[in-house]
Amino acid sequence: MGRRKVKHELISNEYVRKVTFRKRKAGLLKKLDELVTLCGVIACAIIFSSYDDQPEIWPSTSETLYVLEELKRLPARKPGKYMVDQEVFLSTSISKLNQQLQKQRQKNLRLELELMMAGCMEGMDLHDLKYIRNPTESIQFLEEMIASVTSEIEHADN
Repeated sequence: MGRRKVKHELISNEYVRKVTFRKRKAGLLKKLDELVTLCGVIACAIIFSSYDDQPEIWPSTSETLYVLEELKRLPARKPGKYMVDQEVFLSTSISKLNQQLQKQRQKNLRLELELMMAGCMEGMDLHDLKYIRNPTESIQFLEEMIASVTSEIEHADN
């Protein structure tokens, strides 16, 4: 039998909320213990709640202090391998978008040139070719097309 979808909102019934807290806390600590055992990482948990006078510390106070000291010793800019600040995130995003834009421009240029070539084959006036924006890229594209056609002809002859 599958589980129901749980709404993530405050449980209004105090008793049910307390029981849910205890069960989920036990499940969280169990998963944390499995993570430490199976993956060989160091971890700790400090859980504050209104149901207990003192915070619950897992696995022990001394081990938790050790983990916190290790965390403090990390360099200020490297608390996590994949953590990025907003500036790095935005510059990375802009770089990726610029690469996509460049690829799309290349694709558009090739399509424009293919249309012009098709028009030339159908008798288009060659004066329209003076509107080509990037003549060097156009020449490179045409040379690639000639090489491709030549290669196909050679393979057909063999």
